[in-house]
Amino acid sequence: MLQVLSSAWALLLGMGMLMIGNGMQGTILGVRGAMEGFSTLQMSFVMSAYFIGFLGGSRLAPEMIRRVGHVRVFAALASLISAVMILYPAVANPIAWMLGRALIGFCFSGVYVTAESWLNNASDNANRGKALSLYMIVQTMGIVTAQALMLVGDPAGYETFVIASVVISVSFAPILLSISPTPAFETTKPMSLRELMNVSPLGCVGMFLLGGVFSAQFGMSAVYAAEAGLTLSQISIFIATFYIGAIVLQYPLGWMSDWMDRRILVLAVSALGGGAAILGMMMGGDYSYLLLAAFFIGGMSNPLYSLLIAHTNDYLDHDDMAAASGGLVFINGLGAIAGPLITGWIMSDAVFGPSGYFLFMAILLITLAVYALYRTTQRAAIPADETGIMSPMALTGSPVVVEFAQEYAIETEIEEQEAASEAN
Repeated sequence: MLQVLSSAWALLLGMGMLMIGNGMQGTILGVRGAMEGFSTLQMSFVMSAYFIGFLGGSRLAPEMIRRVGHVRVFAALASLISAVMILYPAVANPIAWMLGRALIGFCFSGVYVTAESWLNNASDNANRGKALSLYMIVQTMGIVTAQALMLVGDPAGYETFVIASVVISVSFAPILLSISPTPAFETTKPMSLRELMNVSPLGCVGMFLLGGVFSAQFGMSAVYAAEAGLTLSQISIFIATFYIGAIVLQYPLGWMSDWMDRRILVLAVSALGGGAAILGMMMGGDYSYLLLAAFFIGGMSNPLYSLLIAHTNDYLDHDDMAAASGGLVFINGLGAIAGPLITGWIMSDAVFGPSGYFLFMAILLITLAVYALYRTTQRAAIPADETGIMSPMALTGSPVVVEFAQEYAIETEIEEQEAASEAN
């Protein structure tokens, strides 16, 4: 762990600050949108635009890096993010915000691709697992810290937007000044979605449904909280609780996944997350129950991302794992684009009102649990001692960090097989 920190502390610090800025902008817009009188449906389009941009950036950023290099891409995207953050309060219009969110999503995706390729280059098989764990913790804690910073300024003014812009601008200094040399950049050609669906139907369906759940958490939680009449401090704690649950429960669930049929664990985790969403829908008027629901929804849904990728890998050859990662992230992104749009419609007064926020996540998670149960009847389980490891990953990562995790899983499995052969 010390070796990872000594070699990549600047990168991890910079990424943590980036996540603070990114976490702030989602919450600020949700709160400020309610103050500006934007409807839930308008805000759903604003929030969905981020995921459209993010998905586009994931596809285009590798080519940008190959053409002009890591440093130029990093600096250019940084300046655009900072500029958009300042423009949000100056142009309080849903269409302008939607365009800004799309641009910010594109830029953050490119930034993640660039930074994660540096992280991969700074790691080797001896510390790759620790680097992944630290990266996930830093990302999640950045979003949690962002909610605390929301209380520093008044969302009705400029202060919080300026703070987010400054944090994002400063985050690039430790990365650009300390990471050297820039790594060679290569990406694997993704596996076709048809092939991926044939290999792991549960992995594909699960990633699509999970994209909707994640986008509701990351994009619409502040919109829901503002509609529900929570105070600014209550909104910050509510959103942070999703990610605290993810940190607390990621590793226990990861340990369990290495010792049992992963389909059964997907079923159980999805059902528990769906139950927590129903609790939030029925008892959302009580703030304590609201936090309890958020903790378990975040704690169940975030580890599902790593779990579904590990389950898919169990049915792939080593040479195909990296290729599959791009397809899985793409499927997740499609679900994330649709998530806020459907959530906004369900939350409208003409349908279910604010409680529709939890109803949407409950439907997705329970659907995933039912489909996981169905898949257990379609083929025999792979013995636990023949499955690969589950690498911890945050939902906010790009395809690069997923490939990074795949490399670690492959290398670790090969080492375990070699150790078993030597023991025999």
